[in-house]
Amino acid sequence: MSETLTTAALVAKYLKEAGIGAIFGYPGDPNLDFMEAARLEGIDFVLARREGTAAFMADAYGQLTGLPGVCMSTLGPGSTNLVNGVANAFLDRTPMLALSGQMGTRLEPTFTHQNIDHLRLFAPVSKWATRMVPEAAGSILRKAFRVATAERPGPVHLTMPIDVSAARAGDAALRLPPLAPAASWTEASAVPGAAEPLAALRAARRPILLAGMAAKRQKAGPALRHLAETLGAPVVVSPKAKGTLAEDHPAFAGTIDMACNGFLWNFLGGADLILAIGFDAVELIKSWRLTTPVIHIDAVPNTDQVYPADLELVGSIPAILEALAAGYSGGAKWRDAEIAAHRRELKRLYYEGRVAGRLNPTDVVDAVREASPRSTLITMDVGSHKILVGQGWTAYEPNSVLLTNGLSAMGFALPGAMTAKYLEHDRPVVCFTGDGGFAMVQGELQLAAELGLGLIVVVFCDGSLNRIEIKQLAKQYASTGTRFETGDLVKLAEAMGCHGLRAEDAASLQKAVESGQALDRPLVIAAMIDPAQYSSQF
Repeated sequence: MSETLTTAALVAKYLKEAGIGAIFGYPGDPNLDFMEAARLEGIDFVLARREGTAAFMADAYGQLTGLPGVCMSTLGPGSTNLVNGVANAFLDRTPMLALSGQMGTRLEPTFTHQNIDHLRLFAPVSKWATRMVPEAAGSILRKAFRVATAERPGPVHLTMPIDVSAARAGDAALRLPPLAPAASWTEASAVPGAAEPLAALRAARRPILLAGMAAKRQKAGPALRHLAETLGAPVVVSPKAKGTLAEDHPAFAGTIDMACNGFLWNFLGGADLILAIGFDAVELIKSWRLTTPVIHIDAVPNTDQVYPADLELVGSIPAILEALAAGYSGGAKWRDAEIAAHRRELKRLYYEGRVAGRLNPTDVVDAVREASPRSTLITMDVGSHKILVGQGWTAYEPNSVLLTNGLSAMGFALPGAMTAKYLEHDRPVVCFTGDGGFAMVQGELQLAAELGLGLIVVVFCDGSLNRIEIKQLAKQYASTGTRFETGDLVKLAEAMGCHGLRAEDAASLQKAVESGQALDRPLVIAAMIDPAQYSSQF
């Protein structure tokens, strides 16, 4: 690689070499050299309407591709706006490269206007926060890519002062590190230390498999299914692992920490052995209170200690699961009829609290699922609707459900859906969001229209920050600061260059979703729900 490259040009070439096709951001003066270098490499620049949503878009890019999603901001308020999306990637274990411009190195030590210390700002919410140095640019980029993608994946923040971007890169070697999450090698035929776990499996009468986001990340779905079928054991998944086991499989037993949460925890508590398979405790809403013995199976040791596990198998999750299936001898632990009865009771509890003659939240989930192809990808925002969508939506394959669960940041669903449709233009994409979260990011509809993204945005409209209002009412407090006017979302959508419809019953909602399948711009559907069912669920 020629050493006449600028630092900005070298960064762009690394992105191109890694197969990264888009940068999501909002520019300023310090970014201009980098943006031009990226343009020359054929990398798209997606101009978000604010830096926070750009980071959410990059987060979704990382979730769907496994490559670092790239987001960019300018200095000062640009960098502070970026923080929420970077923190989201940090707690959702998403690989990301976040780039922020900065004033020149001569001014930075003493100048005050728009001067924020990026290292102190991003260090708490990044795996690594550093500054680009021309003399070490290649080494920094190699480390940045490896840190971002290594287990557990997450964001790296790079500060690029304006003079550094334009400076010649003294270390300009273009050599990418491995970009897949690495795990200790484990032969499928012999897991070291597997004798004790296999003995525990043989002795267990009611084992349950609890699969989490790392199982999805390591593409452990086939091995998970094989082990479940070998043991005759049910599988409960975390929200970010939805689809790792197809939810029409007889072994599927529900999603933890969503609707019917107490019922699911009681189910887990009735087990005499839990296999925590790539289960990341960052997804837990409440503390782990089970006393059931746990076997920890992951690419990393159980250093969090949120749940206790006396046995740990650390390495390639698919290989460990296949080894356990191969080494197990014994009959099925559960009868199919037992798991089926559990699923029927879960479904019954899920529909509790429906109000006859009104559009209930569960009606929205059912109508959209009925009108959508099996391959549909959905995104979920944060709020009461998420709890019901997370349990009620039937997912059939990995990476067909995107959400924020570690940080649980409102406003993720729309930018996440936009990235999904941007990457997979022919795939049906539905965004589920509450009217509160939608209000935070609705300006991005204009960008979605400009990009010709024919996605469907279903807004649960109740004029309330319902999760908080329910807790206010439980304390017999007034609904203070939790009620607002949603406005006319149909007119809003049309003003943004999108389509808009209003649905007040399940039939009209289903018809609206069907009508949106072939559009070349977003369709916003205002689903006018009765929120009473939420109170029954939570």
